[in-house]
Amino acid sequence: MADEDAQKKPLPECFGNLEQVFPMGSHGLRETPDQCMFSCPHKTQCLRQAMSGVGGLGVKHEMVARGEKAGNIGFFQRWSRKKKLHRQQMDLGKEK
Repeated sequence: MADEDAQKKPLPECFGNLEQVFPMGSHGLRETPDQCMFSCPHKTQCLRQAMSGVGGLGVKHEMVARGEKAGNIGFFQRWSRKKKLHRQQMDLGKEK
């Protein structure tokens, strides 16, 4: 029901803009602003749109780097994730 109401409303200008809907916070982590999180009916679709582009791949690279730095992922897992992200980046480049 809420998704149906959100589809009827026009999309805001910030829709899918990664730096507006998922900016880097003061602690070096990305955070969703309160106005997006609590008052926007498009938040889920918007974040999915923002993360599906080249900017989203950059965020995923950041996550791999943080995991490596914290010691949460090993060499092979890091290598595999980076290889997958590189392939996705190449595929996005071919679509343009």
